[in-house]
Amino acid sequence: MTETVFSRTDAVLGEFAVRPVDPAADAGMLHGWVTDPKAAFWLMQDATLPDIEREYFSIAASPHHDAFIGLYEGSPAFLVERYDPAHVELEGLYPARSGDVGMHFLTAPAAAPVHGFTLAVITTVMEMLFSDPAVERVVVEPDVRNAAVHRLNEAVGFEIAEKLAKPEKTAYLSFCTRERFEAAVPASARGASQGVTR
Repeated sequence: MTETVFSRTDAVLGEFAVRPVDPAADAGMLHGWVTDPKAAFWLMQDATLPDIEREYFSIAASPHHDAFIGLYEGSPAFLVERYDPAHVELEGLYPARSGDVGMHFLTAPAAAPVHGFTLAVITTVMEMLFSDPAVERVVVEPDVRNAAVHRLNEAVGFEIAEKLAKPEKTAYLSFCTRERFEAAVPASARGASQGVTR
């Protein structure tokens, strides 16, 4: 099993951890996640298993992009991608700064949703990103139609900067500084965490 690189104890829901994606071992599971109807905004609804393998082997080989499996109480429960927005996703589309990091996350399909789970996941992801002292600002570009993610982003401190036309979607370019995150999510809600992802 790939070693975890970050862990966090949520005050309400318990243990979250993050480990790198193993493209060969995880492709089947990820294929089920990203092609689920609830993952429509991930834009991989029609992907085949070989498509997923190629995608995550490509990410693993990239110096500007990383993928992680998020664990809840030891079981795979969410997917995280971290990227350098000056080179991936947003290259040339906004004035990137040193200290910017891009992020995508996706929760796995759940038969019985847990109240507050997705907020705990995005809090875990933000804690992981800001555990790297070089990170000053998290950048996201969700589809303008993805109202659920806009609410979550706002809850952890993101501010919409502008509407952005990308080839695959119209997005809200949004930013969250370390200070905005810490103001939006009190330390008591963030819980104990450990590990640095670099």
